[in-house]
Amino acid sequence: MAFGKKPESIEHLLKSFLKKIPQKTELRRGMVLHFWPEVVGEKINGVTKNLRFEGDKLFVNVESDVWRHEIHANRFSIVKRLNDKVGSKVVKEIVVRA
Repeated sequence: MAFGKKPESIEHLLKSFLKKIPQKTELRRGMVLHFWPEVVGEKINGVTKNLRFEGDKLFVNVESDVWRHEIHANRFSIVKRLNDKVGSKVVKEIVVRA
């Protein structure tokens, strides 16, 4: 490391790394699953289970129709925040099932 060089953030280093590896889509999908609790919050995370990808769709199971409606109503915002978090449009759609 050269003296006087400003350290790079982990986020910047991770994004640079992801540009160089062939499995970047799978890695980003894993990152989306990791960031789900942070993005949706404790309450929604507590009622969701079996998150999985099928292509660019993220499937989520919830405990009730009320929660299905809540997540469905906010799905575009959730997709944007998840994609922003991983720096890629890896999630195109969220499908919620009760």
